[in-house]
Amino acid sequence: MQSDVVIIGAGLAGLVAAHALIEQGKTVTILDQEGRQNLGGQAFWSLGGLMMIDTPEQRRMRVRDSLALATNDWMGAAQFDRPEDHWPRAWAEAYLDFAAGEMRPWLHGLGMRWFPVVGWAERGGSFADGHGNSLPRFHITWGTGPGVLKPFEDRAIEAEKTGKLQFGFRHRVTGFEISNGQIRGISGDILAEDNAMRGAATNRDVIDQFTLQADRVIVTSGGIGGNFDLVRRNWDASKSGPLPDKMVSGVPEHVDGLLLDILQDAGGQLINTDRMWHYTEGVQNWDPIWPKHGIRILPGPSSMWFDATGDRLPAPCMPGFDTMATLHEICRRGHDHTWFVLTQKIIEKEFALSGSEQNPDLTGGKWGGVLKERLGKGATTAVEAFKDKGADFVVADDFDTLVAGMNDLGGGLIDPARLRAQINARDAQIDNPFTKDAQIAAIRTARNYLGDKLIRTAKPHKILDPAHGPLIAVKLHVVTRKTLGGIHTDLDGRVFAPGGTIIDGLFAAGEAAGFGGGGYHGNNALEGTFLGGCIHSGRRAGRAAAG
Repeated sequence: MQSDVVIIGAGLAGLVAAHALIEQGKTVTILDQEGRQNLGGQAFWSLGGLMMIDTPEQRRMRVRDSLALATNDWMGAAQFDRPEDHWPRAWAEAYLDFAAGEMRPWLHGLGMRWFPVVGWAERGGSFADGHGNSLPRFHITWGTGPGVLKPFEDRAIEAEKTGKLQFGFRHRVTGFEISNGQIRGISGDILAEDNAMRGAATNRDVIDQFTLQADRVIVTSGGIGGNFDLVRRNWDASKSGPLPDKMVSGVPEHVDGLLLDILQDAGGQLINTDRMWHYTEGVQNWDPIWPKHGIRILPGPSSMWFDATGDRLPAPCMPGFDTMATLHEICRRGHDHTWFVLTQKIIEKEFALSGSEQNPDLTGGKWGGVLKERLGKGATTAVEAFKDKGADFVVADDFDTLVAGMNDLGGGLIDPARLRAQINARDAQIDNPFTKDAQIAAIRTARNYLGDKLIRTAKPHKILDPAHGPLIAVKLHVVTRKTLGGIHTDLDGRVFAPGGTIIDGLFAAGEAAGFGGGGYHGNNALEGTFLGGCIHSGRRAGRAAAG
């Protein structure tokens, strides 16, 4: 299996790096502990959102974006505050230049296309120099995650046919040979074949060992989101308290992060490992693929958000505004769940579910399917299935029945009178076009954006008005997802050893490298930057490794 460059990890970053290498005439070996059915890694399960700046899609939706505005938003979110943030900041600046420049035309040339309505994720809810996107930048790729992967998968498979690339599936790397500041090779276990469906847990039966001599290696092995032990070990509970006892997983079990510790033990440097990105709107998948499988609700701005005891969360802890602030607020309050309370009118227009498998219309990339799903009666088929079958949904025709159902699911913590009073206070703000309620103001602002008014934000109405019912409550869990820190690299993806020296021939990209440099998001993220970061960092590392 000898080749010019070995890549560890067959996800998006690894495939992009391979593409860059093959373009430069290099031969490539890609190793992965999973089987061929998992080619593409986590990106397959994603909605396919990419953060791009000042695009034709934005301009058609009357959105005026710029590199300067996006930079202000990114730096306001990141709040880089550590000496080791030098290279992560440099990576952030490089990505912003990429996203405002050649990213879209390059990807378009490879065959990608995007849904015309640009999404507005992570809206912030604070000041202009703080966290959040000032405007919509979340470009959903036609075909969702599989559509992002397709250009790179297709080219990898073609390169395999011509002998320029070889895959080593079920090869789990367990060791790096590094001497005199140079990568010399890697070693590990060959695991037994397993034909489990994509994403499902597979066996860890070792049938042999392998050793590869290699003087150029790119690590694109992903993050830690499927390994709750590592998530809890790295989470800094001193900031706001420990993570909830019960969480759900947004990634397959094989996203275990074990290679990060192996690389560190071999002499590579990890930084910012306490920084991570977990969503707060998770529900248990009624039809799970992997253990503890959770799905994230992608909410519009109108659902009311309450803690486990029925107290409303404060701004900016509103649906779709500030994931990190909400996560810390939940941890401070010490319960393992929160609640959305909404109406049928809201769920029909505002609820989407994250993931390619939950959006077959967008994944299929056909306009007829999209129009039928998004503009037809009721919520999307996937959302209605969760409403009917999901363990976390309560649907009722009246308020008292709703609260009784919430208390059955949530341990009887909610005082009906207290909850009703808060909803009535909110509803009283609907009668005028002006308001002191931050969430109502945010809803009205959202509907000033054409895309939100058309398909994403319901017309403001009173939650307790029966005309908009039935009432719905959703029990929400923290869903583990992304690693924001990781392997420390320079702008070529070259891996640092502790002390600031480079390990010659060793590179890292994608989530394993914090999407660039060891954490180019800093303390917070703007969305569309995870897949985007895999593409950008994979390309840079691949080109650098080509020499």
